[in-house]
Amino acid sequence: MSAVGAATVKVVESVTPLAVPAADLESAQWLRGLRAQGEEHDAAVARLHALLLRAAHFEIARRRQALPHLRGNELEDIAVEAADDALLSVLRRLDDFRGASRFTTWAYKFALLEAAVKLRKRAWQGREIPLEPESWDEYSSSVLGPAAAAEQGELLTAVQRAIDDALTPHQRTILIALALNGVPIDVLAERLNTNRGALYKTLHDARRKLRRHLLERGFALDDWLEAE
Repeated sequence: MSAVGAATVKVVESVTPLAVPAADLESAQWLRGLRAQGEEHDAAVARLHALLLRAAHFEIARRRQALPHLRGNELEDIAVEAADDALLSVLRRLDDFRGASRFTTWAYKFALLEAAVKLRKRAWQGREIPLEPESWDEYSSSVLGPAAAAEQGELLTAVQRAIDDALTPHQRTILIALALNGVPIDVLAERLNTNRGALYKTLHDARRKLRRHLLERGFALDDWLEAE
């Protein structure tokens, strides 16, 4: 190598580390460790699991008041299970990391999601999925004038009839559970032995049929029916 070439290499080697943001270097170190073999890989996985466990604990603590029936040991089991599942998800999706944020921030969200899903499922454990609207009254307003109240009542009656007449039994079950009774989609997917994508499609198809059915009869649409 010429003297000029050698000098150029030294300049590049000295400048390159300084040109890379510290966050990117940290993310690169994470990826290198997780893709390595042997002890380096095991150490990186252990550090990642500890990070994900902290994230799961954070999400559980944030939702703790809404789950007074769960005890300390149960919550710790949920946290560990969430961290375990999040770890597997992160390792499977390493190639999906694009560097838009720190690697730790990107990975952290997996544990938050897993913990939230598991808590929702635990909250519904042993509860039946309601197949009928718990109450139509909550969709009506008590502050409307007589004419507006009558119009609203007519619309709600039309919606109830449309749900019965325009939808298949499966669409009706999905719509009532998700859109009317607030059943978490993860819970419903588990009960029906399906997945979120399939439920979202069924819900979208059901709403589209109801829109068409009601519009053909000259009715406006409520917000819950418009929401996607």
